[in-house]
Amino acid sequence: MKNTELRLLTSDQLKDKLRDLYREALNLRFQKAQGALENPSRLRYVRRSVAKVQTFLKEQQLKKQ
Repeated sequence: MKNTELRLLTSDQLKDKLRDLYREALNLRFQKAQGALENPSRLRYVRRSVAKVQTFLKEQQLKKQ
């Protein structure tokens, strides 16, 4: 997801997105442990996406203060 798209989301939508990314990361870690991971770069993409969403959530919290 692009940064411009993430900036348009509300904090509730960002929290939902973060929860989905955590679930996907968990599933990818299980696949990696079983040796069934088809696309290893997806794990890196998901970790970075989690960091992006967390950054935008923090940014929104700071704006409210």
